[in-house]
Amino acid sequence: MEYRPLRVIISGGGTGGHIFPAVSIASKLKELNPQTEILFVGAEGKMEMEKVPAAGFDIVGLPVVGIQRQLKLKNIVNDLKVPFKVLQSLRKAGKVIDGFKPDIAIGVGGYASAPLLWKACSKKIPALIQEQNGFAGLTNKILSKKAGSICVAYEGMERFFPAEKIVFTGNPIRKEIVPATPEMIAEGNDFYGLDPMKKHILIVGGSLGSRCLNEAMKKWIREGCAGGENVQILWQCGKYYKPEIDAFMENAREKAPLADIHHSDFIKRMDLAYAIADVVISRSGASSISELCAAGKAAIFVPSPNVAEDHQTHNAMALVRKDAAILVKDAEASEKLMGTALELVRDEARLARLGKNAGKLAKTDAAMDIAKEVYRLLDKKEK
Repeated sequence: MEYRPLRVIISGGGTGGHIFPAVSIASKLKELNPQTEILFVGAEGKMEMEKVPAAGFDIVGLPVVGIQRQLKLKNIVNDLKVPFKVLQSLRKAGKVIDGFKPDIAIGVGGYASAPLLWKACSKKIPALIQEQNGFAGLTNKILSKKAGSICVAYEGMERFFPAEKIVFTGNPIRKEIVPATPEMIAEGNDFYGLDPMKKHILIVGGSLGSRCLNEAMKKWIREGCAGGENVQILWQCGKYYKPEIDAFMENAREKAPLADIHHSDFIKRMDLAYAIADVVISRSGASSISELCAAGKAAIFVPSPNVAEDHQTHNAMALVRKDAAILVKDAEASEKLMGTALELVRDEARLARLGKNAGKLAKTDAAMDIAKEVYRLLDKKEK
């Protein structure tokens, strides 16, 4: 099939869980036709303003901000500005659309997605929503009434969206995330300096880190449980917490040898980290879940309680119900997480079963399916 060149606006961001899928969709559209022009629209000051240009795409920022739910003075001040920022963003979004003249607008979630898609729909520009989570947010539920297609990653999304608009595509992921080969495992062990004769647990707290996961690790180390196990741990503690964890580990090593714990702020080769992991401990953002399914890994999810509509719990439970993952509640992680991980890493049969069941849920062609839906939606409009 020949794919004609398009002009596409992709809006959203705020987290890697929104940015990575957006970049994957953009890359696939450019692959189908290199003449396609793509403009990203993000939120000023958010990580997409750095990550998207690094991926080779242009981006425009909107002044939009989100409502902060915690009762603090700075949050109250922020929330008072929200209506004015939304109006400013709507005006700027309209100007961006008029200047770029897109054939279609794609929303991937995040602050900037709402004003851009709202304006696009008001100007009769076809719109597509890519909903990563198993529990749709209010903004996407409202926008779905005007959007032409909603690409989803979980079953049962008719609870939130018009059934006739839903297309089950899965979430786009980084193309290098694949089931481990012996060569990848050997390369991963060399890259991270790990012993191939030992079991490996990967703890992923995200680029900024997770206090909950870090505190669970610290408690386990303080209690002297980190010795005597035939296990090595690769621990991404996050940029925000790195100085604190450095100091903690230096002090802990003065009391006991901890050679089997490798901590860092950021994991550069996630494909190799997944490859060597027997068990992965992670938050349950949509992109993380999609990548773990693609890698076919046994995972323990600790859903973040600090997200809208508790959508990370809904994401994780979609796998737990199919015996494809284990869930440990955030409030119970300090007491239960590491014990659960060590119990799992010793259970070869359960490791294999969880990984196999997770692999069955993988949708590795999601970016292509979404790109095809873009063209289908435009062809439908022209007819």
